[in-house]
Amino acid sequence: MNSTRFARMLEARTAGAQMLSLMMVVWLLAACALPAPPPVVSTPAAPAATPTPAPEWVAYTTENSGLPSQQLTRALAIDAQGRKWIGTLEGLVVYDGETWILYDTQNSGLPHDAVHAAALDDQGNAWIGTGGGGLARFDGETWTVYNSENSGLPADHVHALAFDAQGTLWIGTSEFFEHGQGQGLAAFDGENWSVYDRDHSGIPSNDVLALAIDDEGDKWIGTMSGLARYDGETWTVYDTGDLGLPYGHVSSVAFDAQGDLWVGAFFGGVAKFDGMSWTAYGTANSGLPHDYVWEVLPIEGEDGVWVATNGGGLGRYDGEDWNVYRAEDSGLPTDWIAALEMDDRGNLWIAPQAGGLAVYREGGVDLPGVGS
Repeated sequence: MNSTRFARMLEARTAGAQMLSLMMVVWLLAACALPAPPPVVSTPAAPAATPTPAPEWVAYTTENSGLPSQQLTRALAIDAQGRKWIGTLEGLVVYDGETWILYDTQNSGLPHDAVHAAALDDQGNAWIGTGGGGLARFDGETWTVYNSENSGLPADHVHALAFDAQGTLWIGTSEFFEHGQGQGLAAFDGENWSVYDRDHSGIPSNDVLALAIDDEGDKWIGTMSGLARYDGETWTVYDTGDLGLPYGHVSSVAFDAQGDLWVGAFFGGVAKFDGMSWTAYGTANSGLPHDYVWEVLPIEGEDGVWVATNGGGLGRYDGEDWNVYRAEDSGLPTDWIAALEMDDRGNLWIAPQAGGLAVYREGGVDLPGVGS
């Protein structure tokens, strides 16, 4: 290679290197001139919504429910599906948690609008006792009516119902609230009727207001003249002296988890029978809010009871202390309470004689659509 060609090649490489160096300088200057990227800022997560606590009391009236009347009766029952069967003086209401259905004499086979008793059998049939129309069985579609003219039912005013272990329905009749007289106790096994009245049995009164059946199958019958026990052969009557109560108009009988019997009486308070002795609770010797007792409901799994009174509100006895709930300081719509029932969620359903239906659960009711 001659010296002239070599010199030219050297000049070209030198120029290329200079150009590359210049481009790098320009790139670095441009990079330095670019704005700094914005800092990364983390967006805080939205705070979790605070659950709305469920109220301890809920009230259903004619304005916010399907109740036809705010005057309820002693007919209150809850079936295996959780539906509430609610008696009023204007028909029977069934509430499944969402829908209210009214059955009356105008739209169904219900024989009388005054519904005083309700019981559910193992086949899912509802048995409804009425104040003048007899007894009705409802299977969800068809109504079958039993009255004093077409069956062995002795009277058409039915105020108490209870099933025994064999599926026999025991029926208490009374016309006390209609200023008449009932015709005693009846039993119906699906085919045959038996009647127990003062003329043909040891029952102390033909006005039967309450029924309960113990684990031995004995029937405990609350009447206007004391409490009767019937074991299938022998009648045993407990009067006011036995019960330790001042009045023997027995309105409620129920057994608790320990097998003890609780008895409520009009103007008599409450008595407990452990199989050996009676213990009486009244306003004079306990925290019972009123001596006129409509219903006693044992507290499941506890040695205590709920007591519905006629004028004193609701009492709760835990075996030692009494708590009292009145309309003036609770969600009760009135202090005149006719019936009580507990559902499987621990909600206490309360049927007052006026003011609609109430539900109570300490810490908040457990009802669909209530709270979050």
